[in-house]
Amino acid sequence: MLYLAEVQKKSGFIGSGKAEFKLIACQRGEAWTPVPGEELVTAPDDATYNAGALVMVEMGGNKQIQRHYDAGRPLVGILQNFSNQSKKFKAQEDEIEQWKQSLTFQSQELNRREMELETRQEQVEQAEADLEQLESQRQEVETAQQALEELRQELERKNQELEGAWAHLNGEIRRFEERQEEASQVAGLDEEQVQQIQEALDRLMSAVTPTEGVREQLNLAFSLVDQQQSGLTDHQTTLEGQKAELESKYQQIQQDESAIAERRKNWQDAEAVLTGRRSDLKFQQQLLALKQEQIQQVSQRLQSQSNLYQQVYELLNTSDKVRLSDKVDVAALESMDINALQTLVEDLEKDLEKVSRFVSDQEEELNLEQQAIDEIKQKISEANDFDRLQLETELADEQDRYRMLNETLVGQRRNLLEREEILSQHQAVLRRRQGIAAEETPVSAVDLEPVLKQIDALRTQTSEDLKAIEQEVKDIQGKIDGLKQEVEQKAAEQVMAQAEIQNLEARIAEQKAAVAALESKASLFEALVGPLQEGIEGLRQKLSETAESISKFQEASDYQLQAIAELRQTIASLPGGTSRTVAAS
Repeated sequence: MLYLAEVQKKSGFIGSGKAEFKLIACQRGEAWTPVPGEELVTAPDDATYNAGALVMVEMGGNKQIQRHYDAGRPLVGILQNFSNQSKKFKAQEDEIEQWKQSLTFQSQELNRREMELETRQEQVEQAEADLEQLESQRQEVETAQQALEELRQELERKNQELEGAWAHLNGEIRRFEERQEEASQVAGLDEEQVQQIQEALDRLMSAVTPTEGVREQLNLAFSLVDQQQSGLTDHQTTLEGQKAELESKYQQIQQDESAIAERRKNWQDAEAVLTGRRSDLKFQQQLLALKQEQIQQVSQRLQSQSNLYQQVYELLNTSDKVRLSDKVDVAALESMDINALQTLVEDLEKDLEKVSRFVSDQEEELNLEQQAIDEIKQKISEANDFDRLQLETELADEQDRYRMLNETLVGQRRNLLEREEILSQHQAVLRRRQGIAAEETPVSAVDLEPVLKQIDALRTQTSEDLKAIEQEVKDIQGKIDGLKQEVEQKAAEQVMAQAEIQNLEARIAEQKAAVAALESKASLFEALVGPLQEGIEGLRQKLSETAESISKFQEASDYQLQAIAELRQTIASLPGGTSRTVAAS
């Protein structure tokens, strides 16, 4: 199990005491939990950390330390991972908030559409009711037309009967006139003739048909036609309102289409800007990769210079006349007991071995990071656009870890070289005092010391160049982070904008469908109203003609009654007809 621990040392009688690890936190899966209480574990002999240093300790089930190493690099990785996770969580929270707003907008849009559909459903139901009412009125008009036709047939029958009665009356009048001529000759009518005339007059009187019932039915028909015309006028008003509403909806659809075209143009412009930002991001990532490769090359050059320095220095490691470090007091070493000096050299060798092993482990980890970066680059070259974004994020994280590990190694390499120089000077003094030092050549000391200084100057310059490149990498990484955030934000905005445009297009499609349905209803309405209006007008004309015929028929009936009355008076004035007329009446 992996622990985070703090190094604690108790002061001893001669110097530093035994080191202990105070366990601070324990890793459980991907999470870290604090260790309760104050748990101390004795550090192994190879633990050369300073007091207060943080280390990572791997322990078995029996609390035996299996491995320990400096916690600087892992803590940096943990903090960096935490920072990346925080950024991702923040981006996800922003994305979730944007989706919430989008869902709220869509919910409001759905509610509005539902209300529009309900309103349109009510309009359709009202139109269907109006159509049913028009159909009912059409049937009523047809019924009125049928009744009017029956009334016309009845009038024609009455006219025929009246014409027959008139023909009969004219015949009787002619016969009466003939008999009157005969009577004027004989100065009177006999009883049988008067009786015949009276019977003819009675038949003629019974043939006269009253028109009050027919006129009453005709008035009812006129009233029904007026009612139908009033209802039809209301429907015509409704039809005009539907036409005006259709025109208004057409204009609204045109305005909405113009607005959608404008929004789509804005979306395309924003998409072009987003594409440019993505290109900038890709360029910065490529530039970052180049700079990281440059860092690797400069680091290798610095390592080569350090190796060269060490190789040159090894030529002088048997001489104590060349001092490469001001930290070694050669005079003190000369006066020190030789056994104590040998013990000090052995301690320095052990310390150097530990540091060298640690630096070697870090170098191996750096190589593994480089291999991981190369593998991700290979995957990016073969991935699609969707996977490439995720792989580029992983690449940036791996490159950050490589950069931070390399920065840590720069100081560790310098520390290793310094320890090697100090050890070499101690070994040179020890060998000289032991009498096994090689014979020195003044020429070598004079000739090689400037070379060492020049190599050291080159190392210093290379180190400064490395710091400058690392600073550039930090600046580029900052730009990449800013561009990533901007690209993610703009991409989310584009998704929302595109969803809104699609919603508006769907809304216009629904409006067009509703307008088409309303237009179909209005066309059908108009197709029914036109013939119905013509039918009502034709019915009114027929009723007017029938009323005129009834008036003429009434006039003829009145004339017929008047003629019968005059004929009766004439008969009564004839000799022998007075008593019979009185009896007949």
